[in-house]
Amino acid sequence: MTLNIIQKKILRLKEEKEAAILAHYYQPIEIQKVADYLGDSLELSRIAKEKVPNDIIIFAGVRFMAETASILNQDKRVLISHPESLCPMAAYLDAGMVKSYREKYPNSQVITYVNSTAAVKAESDLCCTSSNAVKIVKRAFEKEKSKIILFGPDANLADFVEQETKINLIKMPENGNCVVHSQVTKEDLLRVKQEHPDAMILVHPECVRAVRELADIVGSTAQMYKFVKESPKSVKEFIIGTEIGLLERMMEDIPEKKYYLASDKLVCYNMKKHTIEMLEHVLNNLDDNNYEVKVPKNIAKRAIVPLERMLEYS
Repeated sequence: MTLNIIQKKILRLKEEKEAAILAHYYQPIEIQKVADYLGDSLELSRIAKEKVPNDIIIFAGVRFMAETASILNQDKRVLISHPESLCPMAAYLDAGMVKSYREKYPNSQVITYVNSTAAVKAESDLCCTSSNAVKIVKRAFEKEKSKIILFGPDANLADFVEQETKINLIKMPENGNCVVHSQVTKEDLLRVKQEHPDAMILVHPECVRAVRELADIVGSTAQMYKFVKESPKSVKEFIIGTEIGLLERMMEDIPEKKYYLASDKLVCYNMKKHTIEMLEHVLNNLDDNNYEVKVPKNIAKRAIVPLERMLEYS
Protein backbone atom coordinates (compact mmCIF):
# COMPACT_ATOMS: atom_id res chain seq x y z
CA MET A 1 0.00 0.00 0.00
CA THR A 2 1.58 3.27 -1.15
CA LEU A 3 1.07 6.17 1.24
CA ASN A 4 1.68 9.89 0.83
CA ILE A 5 3.45 12.13 3.37
CA ILE A 6 0.25 13.15 5.21
CA GLN A 7 -0.96 9.56 5.48
CA LYS A 8 2.38 8.53 7.01
CA LYS A 9 2.09 11.41 9.50
CA ILE A 10 -1.40 10.24 10.46
CA LEU A 11 -0.21 6.69 11.09
CA ARG A 12 2.53 8.06 13.34
CA LEU A 13 0.26 10.52 15.16
CA LYS A 14 -2.53 8.06 15.94
CA GLU A 15 0.02 5.64 17.41
CA GLU A 16 1.64 8.37 19.51
CA LYS A 17 -1.70 9.64 20.80
CA GLU A 18 -3.32 6.21 21.11
CA ALA A 19 -6.27 7.20 18.96
CA ALA A 20 -8.35 4.90 16.75
CA ILE A 21 -9.78 6.00 13.41
CA LEU A 22 -13.13 4.55 12.32
CA ALA A 23 -14.09 5.20 8.70
CA HIS A 24 -17.15 4.42 6.62
CA TYR A 25 -16.80 2.85 3.17
CA TYR A 26 -18.02 6.14 1.65
CA GLN A 27 -14.96 8.02 2.82
CA PRO A 28 -12.29 9.12 0.31
CA ILE A 29 -9.97 6.21 -0.39
CA GLU A 30 -6.94 8.01 1.10
CA ILE A 31 -8.78 8.16 4.45
CA GLN A 32 -9.86 4.52 4.22
CA LYS A 33 -6.19 3.56 3.87
CA VAL A 34 -5.22 5.01 7.26
CA ALA A 35 -8.29 3.85 9.20
CA ASP A 36 -8.00 1.26 11.97
CA TYR A 37 -11.51 0.00 11.24
CA LEU A 38 -13.61 0.19 8.06
CA GLY A 39 -17.23 -0.75 7.65
CA ASP A 40 -20.85 0.14 7.11
CA SER A 41 -23.12 1.48 9.86
CA LEU A 42 -23.76 -1.92 11.49
CA GLU A 43 -20.12 -2.97 11.49
CA LEU A 44 -18.96 0.37 12.87
CA SER A 45 -21.63 0.25 15.59
CA ARG A 46 -20.37 -3.16 16.68
CA ILE A 47 -16.74 -2.10 16.44
CA ALA A 48 -17.33 1.04 18.51
CA LYS A 49 -19.01 -1.04 21.20
CA GLU A 50 -16.90 -4.21 21.23
CA LYS A 51 -13.50 -3.81 19.59
CA VAL A 52 -11.99 -0.35 20.13
CA PRO A 53 -9.59 -0.40 23.11
CA ASN A 54 -8.54 3.24 22.65
CA ASP A 55 -9.92 6.05 24.80
CA ILE A 56 -9.96 8.38 21.77
CA ILE A 57 -12.09 7.60 18.71
CA ILE A 58 -11.90 9.73 15.59
CA PHE A 59 -14.84 9.18 13.26
CA ALA A 60 -14.57 9.75 9.54
CA GLY A 61 -18.23 9.65 8.58
CA VAL A 62 -21.40 11.67 9.03
CA ARG A 63 -22.36 13.00 12.44
CA PHE A 64 -24.99 10.41 13.39
CA MET A 65 -22.26 7.74 13.18
CA ALA A 66 -20.07 9.64 15.64
CA GLU A 67 -23.11 10.14 17.88
CA THR A 68 -23.70 6.38 17.85
CA ALA A 69 -20.08 5.80 18.89
CA SER A 70 -20.54 8.33 21.71
CA ILE A 71 -23.78 6.68 22.89
CA LEU A 72 -22.09 3.28 23.03
CA ASN A 73 -18.87 4.63 24.57
CA GLN A 74 -19.82 7.30 27.10
CA ASP A 75 -16.49 6.86 28.86
CA LYS A 76 -14.49 7.61 25.69
CA ARG A 77 -13.74 10.77 23.75
CA VAL A 78 -15.28 10.76 20.26
CA LEU A 79 -14.24 13.30 17.66
CA ILE A 80 -15.29 13.90 14.06
CA SER A 81 -12.81 15.28 11.55
CA HIS A 82 -15.41 17.59 9.94
CA PRO A 83 -18.11 18.84 12.36
CA GLU A 84 -20.39 19.87 9.49
CA SER A 85 -20.51 16.42 7.90
CA LEU A 86 -24.24 15.87 8.38
CA CYS A 87 -26.71 13.36 6.91
CA PRO A 88 -29.66 15.05 5.11
CA MET A 89 -31.75 11.90 5.62
CA ALA A 90 -31.47 12.27 9.40
CA ALA A 91 -32.99 15.75 9.11
CA TYR A 92 -36.28 14.26 7.86
CA LEU A 93 -37.16 13.06 11.38
CA ASP A 94 -36.86 14.71 14.77
CA ALA A 95 -37.79 13.61 18.29
CA GLY A 96 -40.98 15.71 18.30
CA MET A 97 -42.19 13.98 15.14
CA VAL A 98 -41.61 10.55 16.68
CA LYS A 99 -43.67 11.57 19.73
CA SER A 100 -46.47 12.80 17.44
CA TYR A 101 -46.52 9.51 15.53
CA ARG A 102 -46.68 7.60 18.83
CA GLU A 103 -49.67 9.68 19.90
CA LYS A 104 -51.39 8.98 16.60
CA TYR A 105 -50.58 5.25 16.79
CA PRO A 106 -50.68 4.26 20.49
CA ASN A 107 -49.17 0.89 21.47
CA SER A 108 -46.99 0.89 18.36
CA GLN A 109 -43.32 -0.06 18.01
CA VAL A 110 -40.86 2.56 16.77
CA ILE A 111 -37.97 1.21 14.69
CA THR A 112 -35.54 3.85 13.47
CA TYR A 113 -32.77 3.56 10.95
CA VAL A 114 -29.38 4.37 12.49
CA ASN A 115 -29.25 7.24 9.98
CA SER A 116 -30.99 9.37 12.60
CA THR A 117 -30.08 11.73 15.42
CA ALA A 118 -29.32 10.63 18.98
CA ALA A 119 -32.52 12.38 20.12
CA VAL A 120 -34.59 10.29 17.68
CA LYS A 121 -32.91 7.09 18.83
CA ALA A 122 -33.79 8.03 22.41
CA GLU A 123 -37.49 7.98 21.41
CA SER A 124 -37.20 4.60 19.69
CA ASP A 125 -37.79 0.98 20.69
CA LEU A 126 -35.30 -0.49 18.23
CA CYS A 127 -32.72 0.68 15.73
CA CYS A 128 -31.69 -1.00 12.49
CA THR A 129 -29.22 -0.59 9.64
CA SER A 130 -29.54 -1.36 5.95
CA SER A 131 -27.74 -4.65 6.68
CA ASN A 132 -30.21 -5.89 9.27
CA ALA A 133 -33.46 -3.96 8.71
CA VAL A 134 -35.32 -7.01 7.34
CA LYS A 135 -34.19 -9.22 10.24
CA ILE A 136 -34.95 -6.55 12.86
CA VAL A 137 -38.48 -5.89 11.57
CA LYS A 138 -39.24 -9.62 11.35
CA ARG A 139 -38.04 -10.27 14.89
CA ALA A 140 -39.83 -7.25 16.31
CA PHE A 141 -43.07 -8.31 14.60
CA GLU A 142 -42.75 -11.88 15.92
CA LYS A 143 -41.51 -11.15 19.45
CA GLU A 144 -43.47 -8.06 20.47
CA LYS A 145 -47.19 -7.82 21.19
CA SER A 146 -47.75 -4.75 19.04
CA LYS A 147 -47.95 -5.40 15.30
CA ILE A 148 -48.06 -1.70 14.46
CA ILE A 149 -44.56 -0.68 13.40
CA LEU A 150 -43.50 2.92 12.82
CA PHE A 151 -40.36 3.10 10.69
CA GLY A 152 -38.20 6.06 9.71
CA PRO A 153 -36.65 8.15 8.38
CA ASP A 154 -35.94 6.38 5.06
CA ALA A 155 -39.12 5.54 3.13
CA ASN A 156 -37.24 3.60 0.44
CA LEU A 157 -35.65 1.27 2.99
CA ALA A 158 -39.08 0.85 4.57
CA ASP A 159 -40.51 -0.05 1.16
CA PHE A 160 -37.74 -2.63 0.66
CA VAL A 161 -38.43 -4.17 4.08
CA GLU A 162 -42.14 -4.35 3.29
CA GLN A 163 -41.39 -6.17 0.04
CA GLU A 164 -39.11 -8.66 1.79
CA THR A 165 -41.24 -9.31 4.90
CA LYS A 166 -44.83 -8.60 3.73
CA ILE A 167 -45.19 -6.62 6.98
CA ASN A 168 -46.88 -3.25 6.67
CA LEU A 169 -44.84 -0.33 8.00
CA ILE A 170 -46.02 3.18 8.79
CA LYS A 171 -43.38 5.50 7.37
CA MET A 172 -42.07 8.41 9.43
CA PRO A 173 -42.27 10.52 7.25
CA GLU A 174 -43.69 9.36 3.92
CA ASN A 175 -40.96 11.09 1.89
CA GLY A 176 -37.77 10.49 3.89
CA ASN A 177 -34.87 9.49 1.64
CA CYS A 178 -31.15 9.50 0.95
CA VAL A 179 -30.35 12.43 -1.30
CA VAL A 180 -27.71 10.32 -3.08
CA HIS A 181 -29.32 6.88 -3.53
CA SER A 182 -32.78 8.23 -4.33
CA GLN A 183 -31.46 10.08 -7.38
CA VAL A 184 -30.46 6.89 -9.20
CA THR A 185 -33.02 6.06 -11.90
CA LYS A 186 -34.11 3.00 -13.81
CA GLU A 187 -32.80 4.72 -16.95
CA ASP A 188 -29.35 5.10 -15.37
CA LEU A 189 -29.15 1.37 -14.73
CA LEU A 190 -30.44 0.39 -18.16
CA ARG A 191 -27.88 2.64 -19.84
CA VAL A 192 -24.92 1.20 -17.90
CA LYS A 193 -26.23 -2.34 -18.35
CA GLN A 194 -26.46 -1.80 -22.11
CA GLU A 195 -22.81 -0.72 -22.11
CA HIS A 196 -21.77 -3.69 -19.93
CA PRO A 197 -24.31 -6.49 -20.55
CA ASP A 198 -22.33 -9.14 -18.62
CA ALA A 199 -22.09 -7.09 -15.43
CA MET A 200 -24.12 -7.98 -12.34
CA ILE A 201 -26.13 -5.12 -10.81
CA LEU A 202 -25.73 -4.43 -7.07
CA VAL A 203 -27.76 -1.63 -5.49
CA HIS A 204 -28.47 -0.23 -2.04
CA PRO A 205 -31.94 -0.63 -0.46
CA GLU A 206 -32.12 3.17 -0.12
CA CYS A 207 -32.67 3.28 -3.90
CA VAL A 208 -36.21 3.56 -5.25
CA ARG A 209 -38.18 0.40 -6.00
CA ALA A 210 -37.85 0.67 -9.82
CA VAL A 211 -34.06 0.61 -9.43
CA ARG A 212 -34.04 -2.20 -6.87
CA GLU A 213 -36.21 -4.37 -9.11
CA LEU A 214 -33.56 -4.28 -11.86
CA ALA A 215 -30.81 -5.42 -9.51
CA ASP A 216 -29.30 -8.87 -9.09
CA ILE A 217 -28.43 -8.03 -5.47
CA VAL A 218 -29.96 -5.47 -3.12
CA GLY A 219 -27.81 -4.98 -0.06
CA SER A 220 -25.86 -2.72 2.27
CA THR A 221 -22.33 -1.64 1.47
CA ALA A 222 -20.90 -4.49 3.56
CA GLN A 223 -23.20 -7.02 1.89
CA MET A 224 -22.20 -5.81 -1.58
CA TYR A 225 -18.52 -5.96 -0.67
CA LYS A 226 -18.89 -9.50 0.69
CA PHE A 227 -20.80 -10.62 -2.41
CA VAL A 228 -18.10 -9.33 -4.77
CA LYS A 229 -15.28 -10.67 -2.60
CA GLU A 230 -16.80 -14.15 -2.58
CA SER A 231 -17.98 -14.18 -6.21
CA PRO A 232 -16.57 -16.91 -8.47
CA LYS A 233 -13.81 -16.09 -10.94
CA SER A 234 -16.29 -16.43 -13.79
CA VAL A 235 -18.18 -13.35 -12.54
CA LYS A 236 -15.92 -10.49 -13.55
CA GLU A 237 -17.98 -7.30 -13.83
CA PHE A 238 -20.23 -5.37 -11.48
CA ILE A 239 -22.43 -2.31 -11.72
CA ILE A 240 -22.30 -0.66 -8.29
CA GLY A 241 -25.40 1.19 -7.13
CA THR A 242 -24.08 2.92 -4.04
CA GLU A 243 -21.65 5.70 -3.11
CA ILE A 244 -18.44 5.77 -5.14
CA GLY A 245 -16.30 5.15 -2.04
CA LEU A 246 -17.31 1.49 -1.99
CA LEU A 247 -16.34 1.08 -5.64
CA GLU A 248 -12.93 2.57 -4.84
CA ARG A 249 -12.55 0.16 -1.91
CA MET A 250 -13.38 -2.79 -4.16
CA MET A 251 -10.90 -1.62 -6.80
CA GLU A 252 -8.23 -1.48 -4.09
CA ASP A 253 -8.99 -4.86 -2.50
CA ILE A 254 -10.34 -6.88 -5.44
CA PRO A 255 -8.53 -5.47 -8.50
CA GLU A 256 -9.11 -8.54 -10.66
CA LYS A 257 -12.77 -7.53 -11.11
CA LYS A 258 -14.21 -4.63 -13.13
CA TYR A 259 -16.57 -2.03 -11.69
CA TYR A 260 -18.94 0.54 -13.15
CA LEU A 261 -20.79 3.19 -11.17
CA ALA A 262 -24.56 3.01 -11.72
CA SER A 263 -24.83 6.81 -11.86
CA ASP A 264 -22.57 9.84 -11.66
CA LYS A 265 -24.88 11.10 -8.90
CA LEU A 266 -23.54 8.49 -6.45
CA VAL A 267 -21.25 10.85 -4.56
CA CYS A 268 -22.11 11.83 -0.98
CA TYR A 269 -20.72 15.33 -0.61
CA ASN A 270 -21.31 15.26 3.14
CA MET A 271 -19.13 12.15 3.48
CA LYS A 272 -16.56 13.75 1.20
CA LYS A 273 -16.27 16.83 3.44
CA HIS A 274 -13.63 14.85 5.31
CA THR A 275 -10.15 15.16 3.87
CA ILE A 276 -6.84 13.60 4.75
CA GLU A 277 -5.55 17.06 5.73
CA MET A 278 -8.43 17.59 8.18
CA LEU A 279 -7.80 14.19 9.73
CA GLU A 280 -4.20 15.16 10.37
CA HIS A 281 -5.36 18.50 11.82
CA VAL A 282 -7.68 16.79 14.32
CA LEU A 283 -4.91 14.45 15.44
CA ASN A 284 -2.75 17.51 16.09
CA ASN A 285 -5.58 19.23 17.98
CA LEU A 286 -7.25 16.54 20.06
CA ASP A 287 -8.05 19.02 22.85
CA ASP A 288 -10.13 21.23 20.53
CA ASN A 289 -13.72 20.72 21.68
CA ASN A 290 -15.05 21.92 18.30
CA TYR A 291 -14.37 18.42 16.98
CA GLU A 292 -15.83 16.50 19.90
CA VAL A 293 -19.18 14.72 19.58
CA LYS A 294 -20.62 14.10 23.03
CA VAL A 295 -24.18 12.88 23.41
CA PRO A 296 -25.59 14.12 26.75
CA LYS A 297 -25.91 11.40 29.38
CA ASN A 298 -29.69 11.69 29.66
CA ILE A 299 -30.10 11.18 25.90
CA ALA A 300 -27.40 8.50 25.69
CA LYS A 301 -28.99 6.51 28.54
CA ARG A 302 -32.22 6.20 26.55
CA ALA A 303 -30.66 5.92 23.08
CA ILE A 304 -28.40 3.03 24.05
CA VAL A 305 -31.41 0.78 24.70
CA PRO A 306 -32.62 0.52 21.05
CA LEU A 307 -29.02 0.26 19.84
CA GLU A 308 -28.18 -2.60 22.19
CA ARG A 309 -31.43 -4.33 21.27
CA MET A 310 -30.42 -3.99 17.62
CA LEU A 311 -27.04 -5.59 18.29
CA GLU A 312 -28.78 -8.36 20.24
CA TYR A 313 -31.27 -9.04 17.43
CA SER A 314 -28.65 -8.91 14.63
